[in-house]
Amino acid sequence: MRIDILTIFPPMFEGVFQHSIIKRSVEKGHAELVIHDIRDYASNKHKKVDDYPFGGGSGMVMMIQPIADCIEALKKERDYDEIIFLTPDGVTFDQGLANQLSLNKNLILLCGHYKGIDERIREKYITREISIGDYVLSGGELAAMVLVDSLVRIIPGVLNDETSALSDSFQNHLLSAPVYTRPASYDGMEVPAVLLSGNDKEIRLWSEEQAISRTQKRRPDLYQKYTG
Repeated sequence: MRIDILTIFPPMFEGVFQHSIIKRSVEKGHAELVIHDIRDYASNKHKKVDDYPFGGGSGMVMMIQPIADCIEALKKERDYDEIIFLTPDGVTFDQGLANQLSLNKNLILLCGHYKGIDERIREKYITREISIGDYVLSGGELAAMVLVDSLVRIIPGVLNDETSALSDSFQNHLLSAPVYTRPASYDGMEVPAVLLSGNDKEIRLWSEEQAISRTQKRRPDLYQKYTG
């Protein structure tokens, strides 16, 4: 999978993409992450990418020309399955959408900033608009990082244990069951005996029951989807 990220703050991604699962996915060749500075495509002398909104109002708006030129340059090089704009008024990101997007070959993620982007970009280029929650961030960069992390970790071969991602919370609308590690006893608190039994069938049944129970108590909305 190749993901091209359009931003006016490329350095924000350096630390995040150079560690943990994202770094390993790139090193293994499962993911290619390319950061593009939108300012490089600005046609004005000062590399300005924002301007005052028509009709007045507070804040600045990202201009159409630099973004459009960047997208057009990328589209000349390859076909893209989706051009995604990270925005609070997009569809809320969830595990089902992550699973769906992870099957794509080429994605563009556009990070907005200031008051937003010129609406004509959304009308002409954007194929999907995604929000990571009902709150406002300073820009789309953090949302893009969340999206990338969520996608690359479920690409087959990225995780050492390929079944690990399938047992994560929100797969099949269930939260994960409780997990434990050594020591088996600590300060009077004991690990459930079934997990020490070595009986794979009993452990699997226990985990399923715990996942269902936890989801019902903590996320009744998800439990409704599970039972629906």
